[in-house]
Amino acid sequence: MISLKKYLDSALEGTGRDTAPEEAGMLAVALAAYGSALVEMGGCSLDACPGLGGGLKQRLEELKAGLNPDMTREAMEAADRVVQEQLRDWGMRTARHYREKASEVKELLLVMARAAEGVGTRDQRCAGQMNQVTERLKKIASLEDLTEIRASIEKSAAELKSSIERMAAEGKAAAEELRKQVSTYQAKLEEAEEIASRDALTGVRSRLCAESQIESRIAAGAKFCLAMVDIDDFKRVNDEHGHVGGDELLKQFARELCSVCRATDVIGRWGGDEFVILFDCSREEANERIERLQRWACGDYTVPGKTGTIKLRLEASIGLGEHEPGESMDALVARADAEMYAAKARGRAEGKKRLSAGARNGSNGAASRAGVIKD
Repeated sequence: MISLKKYLDSALEGTGRDTAPEEAGMLAVALAAYGSALVEMGGCSLDACPGLGGGLKQRLEELKAGLNPDMTREAMEAADRVVQEQLRDWGMRTARHYREKASEVKELLLVMARAAEGVGTRDQRCAGQMNQVTERLKKIASLEDLTEIRASIEKSAAELKSSIERMAAEGKAAAEELRKQVSTYQAKLEEAEEIASRDALTGVRSRLCAESQIESRIAAGAKFCLAMVDIDDFKRVNDEHGHVGGDELLKQFARELCSVCRATDVIGRWGGDEFVILFDCSREEANERIERLQRWACGDYTVPGKTGTIKLRLEASIGLGEHEPGESMDALVARADAEMYAAKARGRAEGKKRLSAGARNGSNGAASRAGVIKD
């Protein structure tokens, strides 16, 4: 299994120090190589198991983004342990996923085999009854009494009708039972696909599912807009109040997004604290929905902290891109992402202005800073 410790030991071998200046370049190269390996493993996990690989790919990319040469050795080793845990967890969940899938397919095959066996048994029984009727009809040819001939024909016809009716009824019942069994397993498979298309933490659509929705709209030539939503200063929440509080904030924010958006809008977690929303409308209408979203989804949230419950002020930066004819998904995402970062830069500039004005006005500055994030 890939390990950051091996990279560190190779980069720092013989120095006796973790961050010797002469080894800084080698350490940066080792971290870059390790990060590239994480990204590659994330891509391979997605190919190996599309239903579960998307989540691991996102987490490995987030871990790669947090690597830098200024980290302490302890922080690097802690990140390495997280990677090992993520890979082990993904391996166990993937194995369990495929076992369940194999079991479901096996059960469905057994149901179909039993149904086929039942049809074969029924057909053999009906064939035997048909043979009896045929033998009786052959004997009629040797009869001379018309009354006896008529009685034998009537009896044979009645048995033939009864056999056909019974065969039809049994066939209908067998077909209905098979239909029920197949429907049950189809529902299970659809439920499994639905679970796989959801982000494990927030419950909104996974990145893989969101990308699929974007591609399908592009292929259909549909009019739609893509919004990139990024929570401001989220890293600060994790650093100051812990990942439990950060995860809870993400879950609550995702619920607010779902409540304020329409049922036809597609909401997905793109990665970390970044979400995407697909609006099946023009940019003008999408802008109105985003304004409403910022009014209702941004604001005060209550989450668990390191020392108890805390209240946080959440703000988000949003970038919007309307799909243009012939535009690829990557190009559309890049445009919306650029708008989101521009909105984030404007927000920071406005925040600095408020802080500067607050410093000149004394206590008003403290009130302004408390509005960003408060305990």
